[in-house]
Amino acid sequence: MIIGGLQKFSLIDYPGKISAILFTRGCNFRCPYCHNPELVDPQQYAEPWQEEEFWAFLQSRTQKLDAVVVTGGEPTLQEDLQPFLEKIRKMGFLIKLDTNGSNPDVLKDLLSANLVDYIAMDIKAPLEKYSEVTKVPVDKTDIEKSIELIKQSTVDHEFRTTIARNILSREDIVNIARMLQGEKLYILQSCVPTKILDPLFLAQFEPYTHEELEQIANLTENYVLQCLVR
Repeated sequence: MIIGGLQKFSLIDYPGKISAILFTRGCNFRCPYCHNPELVDPQQYAEPWQEEEFWAFLQSRTQKLDAVVVTGGEPTLQEDLQPFLEKIRKMGFLIKLDTNGSNPDVLKDLLSANLVDYIAMDIKAPLEKYSEVTKVPVDKTDIEKSIELIKQSTVDHEFRTTIARNILSREDIVNIARMLQGEKLYILQSCVPTKILDPLFLAQFEPYTHEELEQIANLTENYVLQCLVR
């Protein structure tokens, strides 16, 4: 397990739970607005954490933390993700997984093994714009499979999209919501480019106002039960 970082305490990353956040290193997408470039760009990689440090920390937080959030980068790229989560589970912690949905086979295995209690999947764009937004070739079938796996599971989950005017239009968000037909929670996250993968992105960056985001959220009401602006 290549651990790129650890946030030891969070009240907001796992809904209703006190959690620690483990950041895995490496990602197969290159979204220019990515706010964790040190986990995505090999030229910015720092020395990884030793697993022993993480386990020692987690052991010291037994009955003090409720959960561990495993994020990235993209966690499903890690070859030993399943045994790693199994060990977290045996220590009594809930597990939240953040994923870009590009590895449905891994996701299916984790769900089958009952190793995830909450999933947050980032929907980058409507399917036809995925490669444009992520800057890499994307198998759209994999994204569809992951969405369906999550929708059909009994695991608590959310779908979320990072949005700015130069990334996605109002119509794009409606098309994503249509793809998520019937889902109970879809979240729009305003892009905040304080630390990003591609500095050139700033030249085109044009945010939506909060009022505009609320208007866009209202456009999804025929497709998802709730669309929140975060």
